[in-house]
Amino acid sequence: MNILVTGGAGYIGSHTLIELYKAGHTAVVVDNLSNSNPVSLQRVAEIIGIPEIPFCKVDIRDREGLEKVFAAQKFDACIHFAGLKAVGESVEKPWEYYENNIGGTLILVDMMRKNGCKNIIFSSSATVYGDPAEIPITENCPKGQCTNPYGWTKSMLEQVLMDIQKADPAWNVVLLRYFNPVGAHQSGRIGENPNGIPNNLMPYITQVAVGKRKELGVFGNDYPTPDGTGVRDFIHVVDLAAAHVAALKCFTQAIRQSSNQTFVYNVGTGHGYSVLDMVKAFIRVNGVDVPYSIKPRRAGDIATCYCNPDKAAAELGWKAQYGIDDMVRDSWRWQSQNPDGYPEN
Repeated sequence: MNILVTGGAGYIGSHTLIELYKAGHTAVVVDNLSNSNPVSLQRVAEIIGIPEIPFCKVDIRDREGLEKVFAAQKFDACIHFAGLKAVGESVEKPWEYYENNIGGTLILVDMMRKNGCKNIIFSSSATVYGDPAEIPITENCPKGQCTNPYGWTKSMLEQVLMDIQKADPAWNVVLLRYFNPVGAHQSGRIGENPNGIPNNLMPYITQVAVGKRKELGVFGNDYPTPDGTGVRDFIHVVDLAAAHVAALKCFTQAIRQSSNQTFVYNVGTGHGYSVLDMVKAFIRVNGVDVPYSIKPRRAGDIATCYCNPDKAAAELGWKAQYGIDDMVRDSWRWQSQNPDGYPEN
């Protein structure tokens, strides 16, 4: 398949490109580079052994820019990563999150349908479950009251895409509900490279370990969890990338069986680790100290969130292969070899 990958220069997108090409697919990346770096695409090309990854610097809110992308070639499907993604920031900047994530996706989907590309894999999130009704979370768990605007954009966009598919059965929609991606490619050449102060746990840990930051702030130690810190389902980014390739079979299967539909999958390991579990594992595996201090709880956070991933295993043949030691080892390899992230292009 030829895949349009929005946000493909970012953390999850760049790792997914490797898995797509390994599986025999081709891709074109659309990214506005607001929180990514084109050097990641150069390194992806090096890893998979091709001259370059086709790339268009376009914001998905730019209708004319997207029209040119679709006019240049035909796409079989879209993997849609592009969007703002920081929970805490979304609480402070709700308008920006709704305008970017929802407005941009509506324009993207409009361009897709006008150009006959009606297969989409959407980067959703476990945040759509809100404070989940059950642990571990299955796909049958009702969507809850989201606790932050970022989560609401994912929940609303799920509904938008399901409604579009219901109205036009030519569509196939795959909603992948991510848990907490961490880690980096085993080569150490690509990894998570946030602009400014990291919003996610692992890049903050690695930046403290490499000396860029004084200490890690742990937001809350009074949750009803074994050590008082938040528990999450951390998944290696390479496993998460592989899930997207596995999800492409939904399209070929639906077309073959004339049963186009919306597919929903949790993408996690099924294991919950606390913030302090991750810190201690990082210190143990890498032999590097990570000073930390306890801070007040962060707005929008919940105590515990991990999934039951059995549906993806049964229907997609996908299962996470990497454990917590792999996650922290690969994170540190990336950061230690690239202390300042990607160089300026």
